[in-house]
Formats: sequence, structure tokens, C-alpha cells
Amino acid sequence: MTFIKPLFLFLLSVSILGISSGCATLPNVTEKIDAAPSAQAPRQIASAKGMLSPKQSKAIMDRLQQSVAPTDILERHTAVVESVTESPLTKGNKVTLLTDGPAAYAAMFKAMQSARVHINLETFIIDDDDVGRKFSDLLLKKQAEGVQVNLIYDSVGSVTNPASFFERLRAGGVQVVEFNPINPFKAHWNWLLAHPDHRKILIVDGKIAITGGINISSVYSSKLSGRHEHEGVPLPWRDTDVQIEGPAVAEFQKLFLDTWSKQHGPELVGNYYPRMEENGNALVRVVGSTPGSDNRITFIVYVAAITFAEHSIHLTNAYFIPDDQILKAFRDAAGRGVDVKIILPGTTDSTMALNAARYNYSDLLESGVKIYERRNALLHAKTAVIDGVWSTVGSTNLDYWSLLSSDEVNAVVLSREFAAEMEKSFAKDLVQSHEIKWEEWKERPLLSKMREWFAHLFVHWL
Repeated sequence: MTFIKPLFLFLLSVSILGISSGCATLPNVTEKIDAAPSAQAPRQIASAKGMLSPKQSKAIMDRLQQSVAPTDILERHTAVVESVTESPLTKGNKVTLLTDGPAAYAAMFKAMQSARVHINLETFIIDDDDVGRKFSDLLLKKQAEGVQVNLIYDSVGSVTNPASFFERLRAGGVQVVEFNPINPFKAHWNWLLAHPDHRKILIVDGKIAITGGINISSVYSSKLSGRHEHEGVPLPWRDTDVQIEGPAVAEFQKLFLDTWSKQHGPELVGNYYPRMEENGNALVRVVGSTPGSDNRITFIVYVAAITFAEHSIHLTNAYFIPDDQILKAFRDAAGRGVDVKIILPGTTDSTMALNAARYNYSDLLESGVKIYERRNALLHAKTAVIDGVWSTVGSTNLDYWSLLSSDEVNAVVLSREFAAEMEKSFAKDLVQSHEIKWEEWKERPLLSKMREWFAHLFVHWL
């Protein structure tokens, strides 16, 4: 079995070279903004009973706008996003913030235990460890009870799992799809390992959806993980998910079923779109992104949100290797007086990615952006809250790999109440973080600068 890893690395390299030699580029967001309809045009809001009239939609947006300080993040940003995606802004959603693995797993298990019709699970990683086996045991139990369980896992993300892990699920009736199989003979003539499925979505009975950055692995459990250490001390992973109940769940379902179809999964029988009910007051848009010149929606969402911010941008990201458009958007925001704070990992599972991120610190710090590195945890969250009303939680990292090559999904939430919860979570992370001061940073050792420069050479592969 010693040949498997070298062979896999060789095949992955070939695949990566194949995509990098193509014309994959990120869209010009300024052009997208200029081409978007006027912000005064009626917004398109969906309810549990269908699309609202322009007058009803405008009334909802006006009430939300009046509840916060004046900001372009609502009207103008919504107009831009509507111009690049068919996923509607939906009203009547209950949104629950799930901070860290224990909270997310508890919510996921509670939702799955309540399942009566189906469980759809899409994940980058599902490990063959204590947590992964608890998930598989429950999935098999629900399948035996007559609940149809459908699983999509990424072939690269779960490459270390033995085949027996998935064979056990299949033997129990669970329908399992391997996203872009490592074995090219299983890939239906569409073999490209440089296109991973980085989404994390759980959908139960078409009524509850949970998404974010949390994979299925014991590294997210309450116990400290020995997989990554700092100064000899095992570090816990710090991540964020969100649970959504309401009309927005149907948009997650569409993404899952589309991926299932594209990966040639078995035909699914039954009602995957039950009658929806409104469960809360949050406006939610589900933003899915796939490789392709017109499909880098999460990138457009982030750049436009930063561009339209007027008061505050509080962002947390695990792998921060942004392109020039994102960097410029942050610099410009700080230049017009926006309070820009970014929390990044102080320790990570990729030293190259950490150094590549630090390469951009000087440029950002000089422009007035405040940068913090999280201590005492391995930061894996991908979240943002802007102007106290616009929030996002999802799987999208601000790096080239995530923005160019991966299937990603983010929930965008327009809600003053949910934004307040996000701000509280951000503040807690801020207390556990070290601020990078420009006067100190510019005096860092030459060796550190050389490491950052070297890592920057490989930004498209990190």
C-alpha cells in the first residue's frame, strides 16, 4: 500500500497542472457592479407561498434599512447579487448560530434523529474516527427506520478513509456518491481532482439545513485534538456553522440535488420539496459557487459586500490568500473610514498558507486595516458581519483554491438580530487574538519576510 500516496500525489499534480494551464480567472466585480440594475429597482423576495410583489418586497427592505444606520450593504449589494444568481432572497427564516463543533454536532444529531422522510448530507471530509462513526451509526439507524439517507463526500477530502467505511453504509441501504472519484475509471470521463466539493450541507426532511465550515471529524469535538500542536500543546479547532429553518432550505436542497445529478447518483424517489413554512424573521440568500467563468458567485458576494460597507467589516477566515480585487476592496474600505477588523489563524494546518497570508499584512496594515491572529485554537471559520445587518457563514475561504476551483456554499443573512449574535461571537474571538501592529510587523526578521515571499509564489495552489 506504500505506493498509493505517491501515485495519488502524482495524479493530483497532473490534474492541478491541467486546470492551471487553462484560462481560469476571477470575474471583474467592478464590471458586475456597474452592470447591475439600479438599487432603486424593486428587490426580488420569496416567501413560503411564492414570490412577493415589488411593493411587498420594497416594504420589507425599507423596514430593515430603517432599523440600522444608513448603509449601501442592503439595497446596492442585493441588486448586484440578484444580477449574478438565480437563488432568491427568502423571508421568514429562523437562523441559529452554531459556534464550534460541539454545538454544530448537537444540532445535526438532533435534526437527524427527528428525520421522517430523508437525510441529505454533503461534506468535504467525513473521517473514520469517533465522530465519523457516530454519524455513520445514526445514518444507518435512520435508514433502517425507513428514512432515505443520501451522502455525497469528496474523494480527496476523505481520501484517508478505508473503503470499508463507505461499504458499510452502502450495505445498510445508504445511497453514497463519491464526488470526483480519485480513480479515473469511476469518474464518468470527467476526471478532475482539482475540482473538489468543499461544501458542508445537512438537509433533513427538506425543512432544516445546517451549513458552514465544519467537517465531520473528531478534530471539532470538545476534546483537544492531537493532530495539530502549538509548542507541544494539542489545539482545538475553532469553526462556525448555522442552522436555517424556513423557505431558504429549498435552495440548499436544489444545490444538493444538482450535485447529486452531476455526479451520476442513483435516481432519488420521493418528495424533496415539502410545503414550506415561515419560522422566523431573517432574510436569507443561499449562495452556491462552482468552477466556471460565470459561477464564482461567492467571490462576487464578498467583494461587493466589502465595497458597499459604510461602518464596519468584521471578518474571520481560515485561509486568507486574497486576490488583488479583495485586497483593494479592504484598503478602500479602511480609507473611507470603515472599521475593518480581520481575524486570521495564528496557527494552521498549512504553514505555506499561513506564510502566504502574512505576505499581504503589510499592505493592509499600512492602509488602516486591523489584523488579528487567533491564539489557543486552530481557526477554521469563514464568517463576516458588515454594518450590523449583513452576515455570512459558509465554506468559502478567501484563497484562490476556494474561489477558483471548489464547489462552495454560503448563507447570506440580512437581519439586525442575527448580526448582533455574529458580533458577539466575533468579540469573543477578538479577546482570544493577538493584534498585529504595523510598527512591530515591519521590524519582523528577514527570514520571516523570505518565507512569506516564497509562499506567495504558490498562491494559486494554496
